[in-house]
Amino acid sequence: MSFDSIRPFSAGRLQLTPLSRSQGTDHHTAVLSIRQGQGSQTHDRVFTFKAQFPTRHDALMYAAAQGRQWLLNPASLS
Repeated sequence: MSFDSIRPFSAGRLQLTPLSRSQGTDHHTAVLSIRQGQGSQTHDRVFTFKAQFPTRHDALMYAAAQGRQWLLNPASLS
C-alpha cells in the first residue's frame, strides 16, 4: 500500500493534506489528513473515503475538494 499526496494547504492553525492510496491498477482511494497544533500537541484526523477512482489525480482532487468543503462546514465529515 502506498500513499501519494499533493501540496498541503492551511487555514489558520489547521493543515489539510489530500492523499491517495493506490490499491492496484485503476483503484485509488481518496484520503484527507487534517492536522492541528504543533510539537507534542499535534492532533491528526485522517478520513478515508469509500469512493474508488481510476486515477491517482482523481482521488487527490476529490480529497482536496472534501477538505475545502470541510473548511466551510466542519460537520460535513462527521
